[in-house]
Amino acid sequence: MLKHRGFPGRLTGTDFQFTIRRANQKEGPAKIIKRERYKDRKHVDRLADQAFMSALWQHFGEEPFERGNLDAGRLSWLFGREVVPAEDPFDPASYEALLRIDVKRAEAAFPEVFAPDAPVVASDDWEDEDE
Repeated sequence: MLKHRGFPGRLTGTDFQFTIRRANQKEGPAKIIKRERYKDRKHVDRLADQAFMSALWQHFGEEPFERGNLDAGRLSWLFGREVVPAEDPFDPASYEALLRIDVKRAEAAFPEVFAPDAPVVASDDWEDEDE
């Protein structure tokens, strides 16, 4: 499993995780699914989506990226809309699956992430404790 160095591990001050520490050897990778985002979601849930999208954009830009240690649950909130498969066939239960940001849809959903004065997502407090 590829570990994305410098990628934030979670949303600061919350338990919303963005990455996982190690591969699931027993059951394999969690499957990425398309989760429905309803209008009545909590503000902190929407903030987590925005922060995750910001981290993806800053880390990968328009280039395809490997799922690696990115959390399947967090990816699922954006999958099929702002984050789409970058390969065909796509295996949603693979750490090696390639994804990419659909920039048009991501800009429409998260305009503040793509603004010229968008803040940089801090990632200095995410040290890998396994190594």
